[in-house]
Amino acid sequence: MKRRYTHYIIGVLMAVLFVACDAHRDIPDTAMKPCHILCTDGNVMSYADYEKSGKQAIAVVFHINQREDVEGNGYAVYLWDIAPESFADSIGVAQGTSADLTAYDGNTNTFALYGTTDTFSPLAEKVFDIWRYGQSAYIPSVAQMRLLYAAKAIVNPIIEKCGGDPLPDETNDCWYWTSTEVKGQQTAKAWLYSLGSGAMQETPKIQAHRARPIITLND
Repeated sequence: MKRRYTHYIIGVLMAVLFVACDAHRDIPDTAMKPCHILCTDGNVMSYADYEKSGKQAIAVVFHINQREDVEGNGYAVYLWDIAPESFADSIGVAQGTSADLTAYDGNTNTFALYGTTDTFSPLAEKVFDIWRYGQSAYIPSVAQMRLLYAAKAIVNPIIEKCGGDPLPDETNDCWYWTSTEVKGQQTAKAWLYSLGSGAMQETPKIQAHRARPIITLND
């Protein structure tokens, strides 16, 4: 009798555990992921939730940060291109951005471009104009553009669903400004990055090229 009772108790406990496990699997996963949508009010959600929300999309998450030494929880790419603008309206001035090809410092670089008084940056001015949505968009650094290029295939379908400009593949239509100046030539050149091939090209700052802003995601 005692043995039967023990077996009964064990069976009940196992049943409770199975129910608990099933209940755990039913909890919705709200963790931020690539391809989630950043809305104008700052909320981040899956595309399925976005479709039902009635909110306005502004960017698509393309990278989740796993490094403690890098600011923010991840990055989202703005839905639209910035029309071609020059990095600076004159050459001969180092604008104070980093020339480090491995630094995730586009936000700091863009502030430096905007704040330089010896020359004017039409590019930085245009990016600051989109802050009317309350999102701190900026020109990505070379390192951040590399992350965006790596994620292009998965985010492009979502960008298109949200009515944005897909990141291009065409050879003649894929060059974008980064916010990284060329080391040793900071007074004259900055880096262009190809979202078609991942190539880089040092370019005179007074040339006009497109940019694709990104946004740092924080809790």
